[in-house]
Amino acid sequence: MIPRIQKRGQRTIGLLYYLYGPGKFEEHSDPHLVASWDHNAPDPGRDATATLKQLQQLLDQPVENIDPSQRPKKHVWHLSVRNGGEDRILSDQEWGDVARRMVAAAGIDDPEAGAGCRWAAVRHADDHIHIVATLVREDGYKPDLDNDAIRVQAQARVLEAELGLRRLHKGDGTAAKRPTSAERHKAQRQGRERTAREELRETVRRAVAGARSDEEFFDRLAAAGLLIRKRAAPSGDLLGYKVALPDDLNKDGEPVFYPGARLAPDLSLPRIRERWTGEAQDVPAAQKEAIPTGPGSPAAARRGTASAVWQAVLVIEHGDDAVAAAHIAAAGEVVDALAKTSAAHTRRELRDAATAFERASRSHIRAVRGHDRALRQAARDLVQGGPALGRGEDGATTAMAIDMLFFLITAAAHWHARKGHAQQAEAAARAAEHLRTAYQAAAAQPLGVLYQRGRRLSRPMLQRQTVLLREALPELAEQILAEPGWYALAATIAEAEAAGHDPAALLTDVAARRELGTADSVSDVLVWRMRRTADLPADASHLPETNTAGNRSTTRGTTTRHSTPGRRRSGEETPRKTR
Repeated sequence: MIPRIQKRGQRTIGLLYYLYGPGKFEEHSDPHLVASWDHNAPDPGRDATATLKQLQQLLDQPVENIDPSQRPKKHVWHLSVRNGGEDRILSDQEWGDVARRMVAAAGIDDPEAGAGCRWAAVRHADDHIHIVATLVREDGYKPDLDNDAIRVQAQARVLEAELGLRRLHKGDGTAAKRPTSAERHKAQRQGRERTAREELRETVRRAVAGARSDEEFFDRLAAAGLLIRKRAAPSGDLLGYKVALPDDLNKDGEPVFYPGARLAPDLSLPRIRERWTGEAQDVPAAQKEAIPTGPGSPAAARRGTASAVWQAVLVIEHGDDAVAAAHIAAAGEVVDALAKTSAAHTRRELRDAATAFERASRSHIRAVRGHDRALRQAARDLVQGGPALGRGEDGATTAMAIDMLFFLITAAAHWHARKGHAQQAEAAARAAEHLRTAYQAAAAQPLGVLYQRGRRLSRPMLQRQTVLLREALPELAEQILAEPGWYALAATIAEAEAAGHDPAALLTDVAARRELGTADSVSDVLVWRMRRTADLPADASHLPETNTAGNRSTTRGTTTRHSTPGRRRSGEETPRKTR
């Protein structure tokens, strides 16, 4: 439940005309009263004998009764209360009770406290009401409205629990502006899944991901098909911008433009410029090795992303707050870039992850830019590397990158929770769930290949690797051996050993450097960490088999059995599609 106190006004009749009218885009239906100060106010919506003028005169009567010099300059108080799309539809009686509770909480009217202000609650849609009040009490005094916004928010949290609605967290003023009711109704009429504001916000976010200059940013917006208006100072310096969808028109047939700051607080031009101006700062030596070397193939960009994300997790877990905030914001660019360049079978979940994480990318802790250069470069390389195929090394490195991103986003959720950022923590947790689903789609084929390779290892080699696992990871070994993904890990250990690595040391290293408690499948996580650290190909479908001595034999023919497990012996399990 979202209560919002609007700007105070001077004309009660003007607001009533809007509330009882058809709306700017014909979105109002059946406007009518659900509650009022005396339970007996005239309702111009359902009473043919009542007029808007009568209701206005009754509301304004206490204002007219006092000396003109004592009247407030803006005496019209306006509160809207809206439920979420997933909430049940409340009855008129329930909305009436909501209205009475809200005006009491705000200090507008409290019958138990004596004379209050006059007010009326109008409903013209299923999901919200508007409350109009005049700010002079019946006894001629003015109400105490200090902290009225805080009080109605607190009352909303109580009502959510009582009415069984979605429980929202207290905001901190850093969220993007929600679409208005008119924007939502317009989108419905036009057959759009989302409002123009939401589409523009996503497009601008993707254009920012990894960009390094005004010119590159605006070129990306133009390439995405947006209309752009730039605002310049008399000196010619660029001050701001607006964007519009070509087919989103107003009643006069003109495009509806939105300033960047109205899309999200961090999408104003000055805030966007902070991202690339910060890159001129020195980067700590410990982070330089994580910075990708430049654009290449989609697979190379994803492998570089995995490396940059791997380093960023530690920064978020243990770094300075301002630096951690910068990494969290840059993580949003990485998810946006990955969603933009993803294959069809992961695209929807990655887009949903990016949309959810957008709320988690901002807080009152101001990011210090420059330290996040590795992540921003990773986002840039993803965009410049172009769209990835859903198979082969592209598909396997996508699974690797998503696996690493899952832990980064989870670390961001924990960081926000520690700071008391409830909305951001919840948003990051939702993004992590979308990444989990995207990972399952991306990892199924490459892990299936590794599973088959592991199943074909000789019994002596599997026994030797079991002993190695128990010695290297005694606390995790039995859990890993019980997972279907153990065979994929066994194949990876064999490849690492054949490539000249010490498998025990490698296992110990990749298991110790990050937590594993949030993983559904520890073996899956260790597979990707080992393959990244040992620089093994993410896709094993065309690699030669490894024999019992740890040497490479000739390559077997690649068949469809690599993508899915073959026939099982009695009692055997097939690998689960888990994180």
